Amino acid sequence: MKIGFIGLGIMGRPMAAHLADGGHELFVHDLRAAPQDLLDKGAKDFQSGREVAEQADVVITMVPDTPHVEAALFGPGGVAEGLKPGKLVIDMSSIAPLETKKFAARINELGCDYLDAPVSGGEVGAKAASLTIMVGGPDEAFGRAKPLFELMGKNITLVGGNGDGQTTKVANQIIVALTIEAVAEALLFASKAGADPAKVRQALMGGFASSRILEIHGERMIARNFNPGFRVELHQKDLNLALSGARALGLSLPNTATCQELFNSCAAHGGSAWDHSGMLRALEIASNFEVGQKAE
Repeated sequence: MKIGFIGLGIMGRPMAAHLADGGHELFVHDLRAAPQDLLDKGAKDFQSGREVAEQADVVITMVPDTPHVEAALFGPGGVAEGLKPGKLVIDMSSIAPLETKKFAARINELGCDYLDAPVSGGEVGAKAASLTIMVGGPDEAFGRAKPLFELMGKNITLVGGNGDGQTTKVANQIIVALTIEAVAEALLFASKAGADPAKVRQALMGGFASSRILEIHGERMIARNFNPGFRVELHQKDLNLALSGARALGLSLPNTATCQELFNSCAAHGGSAWDHSGMLRALEIASNFEVGQKAE
Protein backbone atom coordinates (compact mmCIF):
# COMPACT_ATOMS: atom_id res chain seq x y z
CA MET A 1 0.00 0.00 0.00
CA LYS A 2 1.14 3.59 -0.61
CA ILE A 3 1.32 5.30 2.78
CA GLY A 4 1.99 8.96 3.52
CA PHE A 5 3.35 9.87 6.94
CA ILE A 6 3.57 13.45 8.22
CA GLY A 7 5.40 14.14 11.49
CA LEU A 8 8.65 12.26 12.16
CA GLY A 9 9.33 13.15 15.78
CA ILE A 10 9.94 10.93 18.79
CA MET A 11 6.78 8.92 18.10
CA GLY A 12 6.29 9.32 14.36
CA ARG A 13 9.74 8.19 13.30
CA PRO A 14 9.55 4.63 14.70
CA MET A 15 5.88 4.31 13.74
CA ALA A 16 6.72 5.17 10.13
CA ALA A 17 9.66 2.75 10.23
CA HIS A 18 7.34 -0.13 11.20
CA LEU A 19 5.14 0.62 8.18
CA ALA A 20 8.16 0.53 5.90
CA ASP A 21 9.32 -2.72 7.52
CA GLY A 22 5.84 -4.08 6.81
CA GLY A 23 6.48 -3.74 3.10
CA HIS A 24 4.53 -0.58 2.43
CA GLU A 25 5.69 2.18 0.10
CA LEU A 26 6.31 5.21 2.29
CA PHE A 27 6.07 8.92 1.44
CA VAL A 28 7.06 11.26 4.27
CA HIS A 29 7.10 14.92 5.21
CA ASP A 30 8.37 16.81 8.24
CA LEU A 31 9.61 20.32 8.98
CA ARG A 32 13.10 18.80 8.96
CA ALA A 33 14.70 16.45 6.45
CA ALA A 34 13.64 12.84 6.79
CA PRO A 35 15.91 10.71 9.01
CA GLN A 36 18.44 8.67 7.09
CA ASP A 37 17.22 5.40 8.61
CA LEU A 38 13.81 5.93 6.99
CA LEU A 39 15.38 6.82 3.65
CA ASP A 40 17.44 3.63 3.92
CA LYS A 41 14.15 1.72 4.26
CA GLY A 42 12.95 3.20 0.97
CA ALA A 43 10.94 6.19 2.23
CA LYS A 44 10.66 9.11 -0.16
CA ASP A 45 10.94 12.58 1.37
CA PHE A 46 8.63 15.34 0.10
CA GLN A 47 8.50 19.06 0.73
CA SER A 48 4.78 19.34 1.53
CA GLY A 49 1.74 17.46 2.74
CA ARG A 50 0.10 18.11 -0.61
CA GLU A 51 2.83 16.18 -2.43
CA VAL A 52 2.54 13.31 0.06
CA ALA A 53 -1.25 13.16 -0.38
CA GLU A 54 -0.91 13.15 -4.17
CA GLN A 55 1.26 10.02 -3.96
CA ALA A 56 -0.38 8.08 -1.13
CA ASP A 57 -3.62 6.13 -0.73
CA VAL A 58 -3.54 6.60 3.05
CA VAL A 59 -2.11 9.68 4.79
CA ILE A 60 -1.17 9.55 8.49
CA THR A 61 -0.45 12.62 10.61
CA MET A 62 1.47 12.43 13.88
CA VAL A 63 2.14 15.98 15.11
CA PRO A 64 2.08 17.69 18.54
CA ASP A 65 -1.22 19.57 18.88
CA THR A 66 -4.53 20.65 17.33
CA PRO A 67 -3.15 23.70 15.42
CA HIS A 68 -0.39 21.53 13.93
CA VAL A 69 -2.92 19.02 12.62
CA GLU A 70 -5.04 21.81 11.15
CA ALA A 71 -1.99 23.29 9.42
CA ALA A 72 -0.84 19.90 8.12
CA LEU A 73 -4.26 19.14 6.69
CA PHE A 74 -5.64 22.49 5.58
CA GLY A 75 -2.77 24.99 5.51
CA PRO A 76 -1.03 26.12 2.31
CA GLY A 77 0.45 23.06 0.66
CA GLY A 78 -1.46 20.86 3.08
CA VAL A 79 -2.81 17.36 2.71
CA ALA A 80 -6.28 18.49 1.61
CA GLU A 81 -4.85 20.07 -1.54
CA GLY A 82 -3.53 16.70 -2.70
CA LEU A 83 -6.50 14.47 -1.88
CA LYS A 84 -8.74 12.73 -4.37
CA PRO A 85 -11.99 10.90 -3.53
CA GLY A 86 -11.46 7.49 -1.99
CA LYS A 87 -8.32 8.26 -0.04
CA LEU A 88 -8.07 7.83 3.73
CA VAL A 89 -6.70 10.33 6.25
CA ILE A 90 -5.69 9.07 9.71
CA ASP A 91 -4.71 11.47 12.47
CA MET A 92 -2.72 9.69 15.18
CA SER A 93 -1.90 12.87 17.11
CA SER A 94 -3.55 13.68 20.45
CA ILE A 95 -5.80 16.70 19.87
CA ALA A 96 -9.17 18.26 20.74
CA PRO A 97 -12.15 15.94 20.13
CA LEU A 98 -14.46 18.77 19.01
CA GLU A 99 -11.94 20.06 16.47
CA THR A 100 -11.39 16.49 15.28
CA LYS A 101 -15.05 16.24 14.31
CA LYS A 102 -14.71 19.44 12.27
CA PHE A 103 -11.57 18.16 10.54
CA ALA A 104 -13.32 14.89 9.71
CA ALA A 105 -16.28 16.73 8.17
CA ARG A 106 -13.96 18.80 5.98
CA ILE A 107 -12.11 15.71 4.77
CA ASN A 108 -15.41 13.90 4.15
CA GLU A 109 -16.51 16.80 1.95
CA LEU A 110 -13.56 15.96 -0.32
CA GLY A 111 -14.86 12.40 -0.73
CA CYS A 112 -12.34 10.86 1.67
CA ASP A 113 -12.67 8.96 4.94
CA TYR A 114 -11.15 10.17 8.22
CA LEU A 115 -10.08 8.29 11.32
CA ASP A 116 -8.85 9.77 14.58
CA ALA A 117 -6.49 7.20 16.10
CA PRO A 118 -4.46 8.63 18.99
CA VAL A 119 -2.03 6.33 20.75
CA SER A 120 -0.76 5.53 24.22
CA GLY A 121 2.53 3.90 25.10
CA GLY A 122 5.06 6.64 24.55
CA GLU A 123 8.40 6.34 22.81
CA VAL A 124 8.94 2.84 24.22
CA GLY A 125 5.64 1.63 22.75
CA ALA A 126 6.32 3.34 19.43
CA LYS A 127 9.70 1.63 19.10
CA ALA A 128 8.34 -1.75 20.20
CA ALA A 129 5.23 -1.54 17.99
CA SER A 130 3.16 -2.13 21.13
CA LEU A 131 1.09 1.07 21.18
CA THR A 132 -2.50 1.15 22.34
CA ILE A 133 -4.51 2.71 19.51
CA MET A 134 -7.94 4.28 20.18
CA VAL A 135 -9.89 4.81 16.98
CA GLY A 136 -12.88 6.93 16.03
CA GLY A 137 -14.51 6.75 12.61
CA PRO A 138 -16.48 4.57 10.17
CA ASP A 139 -16.30 0.75 10.38
CA GLU A 140 -15.23 0.37 6.76
CA ALA A 141 -12.37 2.85 7.11
CA PHE A 142 -11.27 1.12 10.31
CA GLY A 143 -11.18 -2.23 8.52
CA ARG A 144 -9.04 -0.70 5.81
CA ALA A 145 -6.62 0.80 8.31
CA LYS A 146 -6.42 -2.05 10.81
CA PRO A 147 -3.56 -3.93 9.08
CA LEU A 148 -1.53 -0.70 9.31
CA PHE A 149 -2.42 -0.24 12.97
CA GLU A 150 -1.31 -3.81 13.66
CA LEU A 151 2.19 -2.92 12.47
CA MET A 152 2.37 -0.13 15.06
CA GLY A 153 0.38 -1.39 18.04
CA LYS A 154 -1.16 -4.28 19.95
CA ASN A 155 -4.35 -3.09 21.65
CA ILE A 156 -6.43 -1.62 18.83
CA THR A 157 -10.03 -0.61 19.51
CA LEU A 158 -12.68 1.08 17.36
CA VAL A 159 -14.38 3.13 20.06
CA GLY A 160 -17.06 4.86 17.98
CA GLY A 161 -17.45 7.70 15.51
CA ASN A 162 -15.08 10.52 14.66
CA GLY A 163 -13.91 12.29 17.82
CA ASP A 164 -14.45 9.28 20.07
CA GLY A 165 -10.86 8.14 19.66
CA GLN A 166 -9.63 11.52 20.85
CA THR A 167 -12.12 11.50 23.73
CA THR A 168 -10.72 8.13 24.80
CA LYS A 169 -7.17 9.47 24.68
CA VAL A 170 -8.13 12.44 26.88
CA ALA A 171 -9.68 9.97 29.36
CA ASN A 172 -6.47 7.93 29.25
CA GLN A 173 -4.37 10.99 30.02
CA ILE A 174 -6.57 11.90 32.98
CA ILE A 175 -6.04 8.44 34.47
CA VAL A 176 -2.30 8.47 33.79
CA ALA A 177 -1.80 11.92 35.35
CA LEU A 178 -3.81 11.10 38.46
CA THR A 179 -1.99 7.80 38.90
CA ILE A 180 1.41 9.45 38.52
CA GLU A 181 0.34 11.91 41.19
CA ALA A 182 -0.75 9.08 43.51
CA VAL A 183 2.51 7.16 43.04
CA ALA A 184 4.57 10.32 43.55
CA GLU A 185 2.73 11.18 46.78
CA ALA A 186 3.13 7.63 48.09
CA LEU A 187 6.87 7.45 47.39
CA LEU A 188 7.43 10.95 48.78
CA PHE A 189 5.57 9.96 51.95
CA ALA A 190 7.68 6.80 52.26
CA SER A 191 10.92 8.70 51.73
CA LYS A 192 10.11 11.42 54.25
CA ALA A 193 9.05 8.81 56.81
CA GLY A 194 12.47 7.16 56.53
CA ALA A 195 11.56 4.04 54.56
CA ASP A 196 13.49 2.91 51.49
CA PRO A 197 11.22 3.96 48.58
CA ALA A 198 12.67 1.25 46.34
CA LYS A 199 11.68 -1.47 48.81
CA VAL A 200 8.30 0.20 49.40
CA ARG A 201 7.66 0.13 45.66
CA GLN A 202 8.74 -3.51 45.49
CA ALA A 203 6.27 -4.41 48.24
CA LEU A 204 3.44 -2.43 46.64
CA MET A 205 4.01 -4.13 43.28
CA GLY A 206 2.72 -7.35 44.84
CA GLY A 207 -0.49 -5.84 46.16
CA PHE A 208 -3.69 -4.10 45.09
CA ALA A 209 -1.82 -0.83 44.49
CA SER A 210 0.18 -2.41 41.67
CA SER A 211 -0.02 -0.65 38.30
CA ARG A 212 2.03 0.02 35.18
CA ILE A 213 2.59 3.55 36.49
CA LEU A 214 3.98 2.24 39.78
CA GLU A 215 6.13 -0.23 37.84
CA ILE A 216 7.59 2.09 35.21
CA HIS A 217 7.21 5.63 36.53
CA GLY A 218 7.80 4.59 40.12
CA GLU A 219 11.14 3.15 39.01
CA ARG A 220 11.93 6.42 37.20
CA MET A 221 11.16 8.38 40.37
CA ILE A 222 13.43 6.23 42.50
CA ALA A 223 16.23 6.36 39.92
CA ARG A 224 15.70 10.13 39.50
CA ASN A 225 15.51 9.52 35.74
CA PHE A 226 13.37 12.32 34.35
CA ASN A 227 14.73 12.24 30.81
CA PRO A 228 11.62 12.32 28.68
CA GLY A 229 9.71 9.39 27.43
CA PHE A 230 6.65 11.66 27.48
CA ARG A 231 7.31 15.31 28.22
CA VAL A 232 5.54 17.35 30.89
CA GLU A 233 4.58 19.97 28.28
CA LEU A 234 2.74 17.36 26.22
CA HIS A 235 0.81 16.12 29.23
CA GLN A 236 -0.04 19.74 30.03
CA LYS A 237 -1.50 19.99 26.55
CA ASP A 238 -3.58 16.86 27.06
CA LEU A 239 -4.93 18.02 30.41
CA ASN A 240 -5.79 21.37 28.84
CA LEU A 241 -7.96 19.38 26.43
CA ALA A 242 -9.57 17.61 29.37
CA LEU A 243 -10.25 20.78 31.34
CA SER A 244 -11.50 22.83 28.37
CA GLY A 245 -13.73 19.91 27.41
CA ALA A 246 -15.01 19.71 30.98
CA ARG A 247 -15.94 23.40 30.91
CA ALA A 248 -17.81 22.90 27.63
CA LEU A 249 -19.66 19.90 29.08
CA GLY A 250 -20.38 21.51 32.47
CA LEU A 251 -18.23 19.03 34.38
CA SER A 252 -16.02 19.41 37.44
CA LEU A 253 -12.70 17.53 37.26
CA PRO A 254 -10.98 18.74 40.44
CA ASN A 255 -8.18 16.18 40.60
CA THR A 256 -7.35 16.68 36.94
CA ALA A 257 -7.02 20.40 37.68
CA THR A 258 -4.69 19.63 40.60
CA CYS A 259 -2.45 17.50 38.39
CA GLN A 260 -2.33 20.28 35.82
CA GLU A 261 -1.20 22.70 38.51
CA LEU A 262 1.56 20.27 39.50
CA PHE A 263 2.69 20.06 35.87
CA ASN A 264 2.55 23.87 35.76
CA SER A 265 4.85 23.90 38.78
CA CYS A 266 7.28 21.59 36.96
CA ALA A 267 7.28 23.96 34.00
CA ALA A 268 7.79 26.98 36.27
CA HIS A 269 10.93 25.30 37.63
CA GLY A 270 12.35 24.61 34.18
CA GLY A 271 10.85 21.15 33.79
CA SER A 272 8.69 21.46 30.66
CA ALA A 273 10.87 18.85 28.96
CA TRP A 274 11.07 16.51 31.96
CA ASP A 275 9.36 13.15 31.73
CA HIS A 276 5.88 13.43 33.24
CA SER A 277 7.01 11.25 36.14
CA GLY A 278 8.87 14.43 37.11
CA MET A 279 5.62 15.53 38.74
CA LEU A 280 7.33 14.11 41.82
CA ARG A 281 9.68 17.11 41.77
CA ALA A 282 6.74 19.53 42.03
CA LEU A 283 5.53 17.70 45.14
CA GLU A 284 9.03 17.69 46.60
CA ILE A 285 9.39 21.41 45.99
CA ALA A 286 6.00 22.09 47.58
CA SER A 287 7.08 20.02 50.60
CA ASN A 288 10.57 21.59 50.82
CA PHE A 289 11.92 18.06 50.54
CA GLU A 290 15.37 17.00 49.34
CA VAL A 291 16.31 13.45 48.39
CA GLY A 292 17.76 11.64 51.39
CA GLN A 293 15.88 13.82 53.87
CA LYS A 294 14.06 11.89 56.61
CA ALA A 295 11.64 12.63 59.41
CA GLU A 296 13.20 14.33 62.43
